[in-house]
Amino acid sequence: MSLLDRLAPPLFIFIWATGYIAAKLAAPYADPLTFLSWRYAGVALLMLGLALAARAAWPTPRQMLHLAVAGLGIQALYLAGVWVSIRQGLPAGTAALIVNLQPVLVAAAAPLIGERVSLRQWAGVALGLGGVLLVIWHKLNLGAGFGMPLLLCLMALLGITAGTLYQKRFVPQFDLRTGQVVQFGVALAATLPLAWALEPMRIVWNADVIIAMGWSILVLTAGGISLMFHMLRHGRVTAVSSTMYLVPSVTSVMAWLLFDETLGAQAIAGMGVTLLGVYLVVGQRKPETTA
Repeated sequence: MSLLDRLAPPLFIFIWATGYIAAKLAAPYADPLTFLSWRYAGVALLMLGLALAARAAWPTPRQMLHLAVAGLGIQALYLAGVWVSIRQGLPAGTAALIVNLQPVLVAAAAPLIGERVSLRQWAGVALGLGGVLLVIWHKLNLGAGFGMPLLLCLMALLGITAGTLYQKRFVPQFDLRTGQVVQFGVALAATLPLAWALEPMRIVWNADVIIAMGWSILVLTAGGISLMFHMLRHGRVTAVSSTMYLVPSVTSVMAWLLFDETLGAQAIAGMGVTLLGVYLVVGQRKPETTA
């Protein structure tokens, strides 16, 4: 196993967790779809520059089509669903719980892409979800989560789950630079018209928004998404998705350090349960695959 293979999961968890911090910085000053449109354009331009400088290989037309379909789910539907649902009043804890159903859906659908989930891994999936529930329980408000915001968050869950499975099945190998030009170009093409139609496209370019945008483009998307794609290329999709169980725990620690949010004994216990669950999923020494 290479050094990158070893470092990718913890780096991905840390980077992905900072997404909620960036969102908290930008939310008061930027409409969500407008912010995401700028973000997608920035990543597409950054990756295009890197691809041209390195003369990277471009996907075939068939691969481009598959990347575009996966990108609509992983980028456009997921991010838009989460950002807009929270802006419309869905509590962040409720949104986090819904999105963290992803490993359950991925494990259930894994046989469709030739992966078999063992009983040990199913136990880990269940423990991980239970740990996440303990971590964010004090932030949950399910009574306020009905209506359109809930549907948008469910759309985000289905989008990233379907996109992850689709990409693993149809286009697991591609150059990360040119592939992300395709995916974020498609996400921009899908999101920008919605921003124009549904929002006043307000964005105040103050220090918080600039920091959030820069971090979102250079670290969250270019770094975090690249690491996720690397893990999907070299690992089992069930194990990769299960690492997301650790994101709420890391986010809670960050919020405690940066915003003085409460971090109680129940949350700490939940982190321990989540770690055990993820270990049961990713610690399988002999991966089982179907023919």
